Amino acid sequence: MPGLLNLLLPVLATLIWAASTVVNRMAVGLIDPAAISFYRWLVAAVVITPFVLTTAWSVRRTIRTHLAKLFALGCLGMSLYQSLAYFAAHSVTATSMGLILATMPMLTVLLAIPLLHAKPTAGALAGALISFLGLAWLISTGDLEALLLQGMGKGELMMLMASLSYALYCVLVKRWQIPLPTWVSLYVQILSGTLVLVPPFLLAPSAALTSDNLPLVLFAGLFASAMAPGLWMRGLVSLGAEKTAALMNLVPLFTAMLAIMLLGETLHLYHAVGGGLILFGIALGQMSQRRVADSPLPQTTGTETSSLSSSMALPLRMRSRSSSDKPRP
Repeated sequence: MPGLLNLLLPVLATLIWAASTVVNRMAVGLIDPAAISFYRWLVAAVVITPFVLTTAWSVRRTIRTHLAKLFALGCLGMSLYQSLAYFAAHSVTATSMGLILATMPMLTVLLAIPLLHAKPTAGALAGALISFLGLAWLISTGDLEALLLQGMGKGELMMLMASLSYALYCVLVKRWQIPLPTWVSLYVQILSGTLVLVPPFLLAPSAALTSDNLPLVLFAGLFASAMAPGLWMRGLVSLGAEKTAALMNLVPLFTAMLAIMLLGETLHLYHAVGGGLILFGIALGQMSQRRVADSPLPQTTGTETSSLSSSMALPLRMRSRSSSDKPRP
């Protein structure tokens, strides 16, 4: 029974994040994207504060030393990533949003090449190529020629930028390896992201909380921003990074199911083909990296996935340089 519970907790986290994508669509017309972005992280900060404030105060000197990096992470992982998703929801279906976000692990792999001096396997690169082919098929609704002639829609571009923003966040978490407890680091990032969102919140044409949008704000702040990360990190501890990472593939599937049930969205053939290629590419990359991890590599430090997974990314183990060759901040 404990083993089943350890599995169900991270699965529940993926379900909450999938529901959060559906909430993005539900919020359209009920509250300005800048407003719900601000309220979301404000609620999360208020909820987390009683649990981490004492610890954060005890390590305030370390926080001060790394404040610029924590602020940059808060901008990327909290304010920019989620704000882009809320704005994109005005023109992109929840199903497509979930599938576009599924490209995040492949973007992480590609960004890790210049920033972490990582050496992805041929299988990982092939998986990335297949995933991006699936992304192109999805964005073009099955008409690649139209995509070449007309380009990408604004909403799809914003979702891709959101994925890229969070992928960069994950790589920087690994590169910098800030010596703070996970929840304290997350707390400071949330405060930083909330601070960045104040100006657009004040400029938002509609920031009022109503009976229609308040449940969406509370879900995003309490469940998606505060509860789900805790469940996910519990899975990392009990199952390990590799097994937990594989569960993240459930997010686009759960998103599609919830979008069909709650929003009445229709699953088209291009969703199935594009999404299938994206998930197949991810699976291919993960299997390739797992084979590398299982083989004896004297110059592999084994730490390349820990920081990425702690930041809720899909960690893909790569061939890396020795520990003495790690990139410096």
